[in-house]
Amino acid sequence: MSHTDIAVPDGVNNSLNIAISADGTAEVGRTYQIPARCGVAVRLARGQVLHIVNPSGSQVCDFFAFAAACLHEHLSMAHLHTSLASLFPKVGDALVSNQRRPLLTITADTSPGVHDTVIACCDHARYRELGCEGYHDNCADNLRMALMAIGLKAPLIPAPFNIWMNVPVQADGSTSFQPPVARAGDCISLRAEVELIAVMSACPQDITPVNGAGVSPDILAFRVSAS
Repeated sequence: MSHTDIAVPDGVNNSLNIAISADGTAEVGRTYQIPARCGVAVRLARGQVLHIVNPSGSQVCDFFAFAAACLHEHLSMAHLHTSLASLFPKVGDALVSNQRRPLLTITADTSPGVHDTVIACCDHARYRELGCEGYHDNCADNLRMALMAIGLKAPLIPAPFNIWMNVPVQADGSTSFQPPVARAGDCISLRAEVELIAVMSACPQDITPVNGAGVSPDILAFRVSAS
């Protein structure tokens, strides 16, 4: 990054212009789309359920969540590993914050349940490592812009819950980037345990096969239900 404000993106895309409402509140029951390579924020009341859909089956969702009362309390993969004694959350598991408080609970998952909690979100520096000379859309900036679009600033860039991302962890600790094993139309449902701001990024990665080998990044969809 060439600037010192963590909330300022390294580049821009349409994430700045596609907020679902001024403060991120969704119309209950309405289905929204997240354009390929973009991010969207949604405000959830306690008890509401966020249903995230993978229309193509190949698209990864970088998922972030922040307590609405204080954005410095955020979904934390490191703390999740401790609370679950596992790298792989499943239906019934709580997703905890950096204050070890449950922010969300996975209530349903129609996919095979292969998600990643190890890998940091893609950012400008990552694409430079991968050989990109110019700006490349990335999940860190999508997070920044999705929050900016509803009048908020990202206090930091946490490691995300990478929904549908397939990063096998071998016995020797090695990892690899593999295509998702989700199917078209698979859905994961997350119940908010506190009022929070969730951000979903339709990951723009098109160099490694995390969104499918030879497949362009695609849309995501979501809806909010009362319970």
